Amino acid sequence: MKKADKKRTLISISEKSFVQVCCLLLGLLIVSIVLTYVVPKGAFGTLPNGDTNYLDYIRLDDKGGIPIWQGLLAPILVFFSGDGLSLFMLSLFLFVVSAAFQVMNDVGGIRTLVGAVSERFKERRSLLLILMSALFYCFGAFLGLFEEMLTMLPIVCALCLSVGFDSFTGFVCCILACGFGFAGAITNPFTVLLASEIIGANPMEHIWFRIVIFLVMFGLLMAFLFLYVKKIRKSPAASLTFGHDERVRETGGSVLQQEEMTGDRTRKLKLSYTIFLTAALALIIVSSLSPALRSYTVVILIAYFLIFGIAAGAVASGDLKFVLKSFLRGMAGAAPTIVFIALAASIKFVFDKGSVLPTIVNQINTMTEGHSPVMIALIIYLIVLMLEFFISSSTAKAILVMGLLAMVNTGLTKQMLVLLYTFGDGYTNVIFPTSPVLLISLSMIEVEYFTWVKKSAPLFIANLLLVVGFIALGVVVGY
Repeated sequence: MKKADKKRTLISISEKSFVQVCCLLLGLLIVSIVLTYVVPKGAFGTLPNGDTNYLDYIRLDDKGGIPIWQGLLAPILVFFSGDGLSLFMLSLFLFVVSAAFQVMNDVGGIRTLVGAVSERFKERRSLLLILMSALFYCFGAFLGLFEEMLTMLPIVCALCLSVGFDSFTGFVCCILACGFGFAGAITNPFTVLLASEIIGANPMEHIWFRIVIFLVMFGLLMAFLFLYVKKIRKSPAASLTFGHDERVRETGGSVLQQEEMTGDRTRKLKLSYTIFLTAALALIIVSSLSPALRSYTVVILIAYFLIFGIAAGAVASGDLKFVLKSFLRGMAGAAPTIVFIALAASIKFVFDKGSVLPTIVNQINTMTEGHSPVMIALIIYLIVLMLEFFISSSTAKAILVMGLLAMVNTGLTKQMLVLLYTFGDGYTNVIFPTSPVLLISLSMIEVEYFTWVKKSAPLFIANLLLVVGFIALGVVVGY
């Protein structure tokens, strides 16, 4: 096991992918700095109770753009802003979880579990893809999980490789499915429930309409997945991750690397990591469903993966020194993801400091006046899409958007306003370049962002048409 030092880390981002993503985000950062000098500045007033009054827009003509030095240092300064604590916790979360799964890989846990599942489904591979996709789709739709799925991506990709697919198939089943579920949500606490609470809507009223959307969008996702699988079955070289997967199979750090194990060691690995992963999944579900624990989900997971990630590896391998060394390697492998998080978050930081978001929201809001209900619904949908590009946090957008809509007479039902917000907040998590989870997951399987945009264009065009259709239908039927 000592040879593991020379192995490729489980969560490994290629130099090419790292440079490309950084250049893309730096370009967006520069554009956001320029916009603070072009877009008029503004602010919202304050209500007597201290809350923001989104109807009271104040023009700030005497305020200039963000200082250039502050804009360029935004990736650092953002960690000292109001979002700094959440960004720090997300970074720590990625470090610890990456390290725990590196240990799991190095001691043979992933290989053992993947081998057992692949053996069980080797004759029913299509069923395996449907079941995995449905699981992650439900995670997003019912529990509002997304960032947490980065922890599962290496395992899902390894499983897909073991049954004859590729890493991109694993990305679709895991990250893309969860993102689609986030938008086709039924009880997502961070979109449906939070937005409903802010605006005073009953999240269970007319739930049948969201269930229809839930089923239709899952069908669209499966069509995209199986069209891709059919293509790579005919021509394996057409895989978007062909080169990456070849290196994974050949490298000593492959999660699929074969190694002779005794029956006792195999049983110990299966037992240790079955308990470890089952407990982790249960912890995610319980903390997500509990209002008292929901805000501490990331903190709880950090503590769990830190303590039990090391403990499970030590029990399975019997070599604590090796496990600690592997844990540190995993943390080092996740270091580039912190750069992505900082750069993506800095764009919102620049707009906040430049006082341009209130102006953008105010100007777009005036566009809804005098239009038909369907047109108003589409305009509101576009508002959320625009805000999503700069504010990836569902909670922050819910407070801003739903707080505003709660005080504006749009002529739409409260349920429709929640649906518009959910549509705008979900699918963009898996297409906009300001989504850290998307960029990190693509880098992990070595797929360039623009390659992903090109490949997914038919999916998102079909998705947009369905979304517009559901919005129009919802207005007509009085949802």
